[in-house]
Amino acid sequence: MDITQETHDHKIGRAKKMMLWFGIASMVMMFAGITSAYVVSKSRPDWISDFELPDTLYWSTLVIIVSSITFMLAKSAILKGSRSQATVLLLTTLALGIVFVDLQFRSFSEIIASGYYFTGSESTITTSFIYVVVLLHLAHLTAGLIVLLVVIYNHFKQRYKKGQMLGIELGATFWHFLDALWVYLFVFLYFFR
Repeated sequence: MDITQETHDHKIGRAKKMMLWFGIASMVMMFAGITSAYVVSKSRPDWISDFELPDTLYWSTLVIIVSSITFMLAKSAILKGSRSQATVLLLTTLALGIVFVDLQFRSFSEIIASGYYFTGSESTITTSFIYVVVLLHLAHLTAGLIVLLVVIYNHFKQRYKKGQMLGIELGATFWHFLDALWVYLFVFLYFFR
């Protein structure tokens, strides 16, 4: 590969990373706005202050943290040339992402079973905020699962190796961001009830 091609590839890589960071910044601003509105709404007289988070949200938080670790280990395995280990770790990350989504929906079921609804005459501003926060994160996690599927596909096509890691780096950055975002949201919901 000549120096011109290297420079061109480097510029494209920088541009893709910058686009990802712009996307992440916009998501941060959106969730900052929602959590700010949540804090302001706590002063409403109809705010439920004794609302307890379902246990499944605790478990889902653990699952998403572990999935971030397995993704990081998969990237490391690719750099070491251990393709089979990377495959197992990437598929484990995917499975953990799916378990996270399942646990989130189970938490919705627990909230509804406790008599808290998203809409209708029995809904509250508190539960509406919780549903919106979790559903928006799930929408972004769906995008993360699609990114992860693309990373797995490219891994099977042997497109990642030392010196050629842009795709998996972008995927890992997005996945780790989603992980950190959920941890922030969970801690926020836990302490600002």
